[in-house]
Amino acid sequence: MILREVAIKVGITERAVQRIVQELEEERYIHRHKVGRKNQYEVLGDQPLRHPLESYRSIGDLLRLVTDLNWEEQNSTDPKTSTPAK
Repeated sequence: MILREVAIKVGITERAVQRIVQELEEERYIHRHKVGRKNQYEVLGDQPLRHPLESYRSIGDLLRLVTDLNWEEQNSTDPKTSTPAK
């Protein structure tokens, strides 16, 4: 997915996405790899969360939680009808 697509999907400007990606790279949450003329980004999941109260948790912990919740939402069924819940 290119940054323009991320901006559209999230509902912010492409410039805002670029700024966020730059900040994430500066804070060492992601690493940029150049592949030809394109950039690929790797999430550095072992990095701790910034806030002192959550610093015992990693970025990977947060991403696993978010992706698991998203997967459960998309694949949950309504127990009354056995059809996917929306």
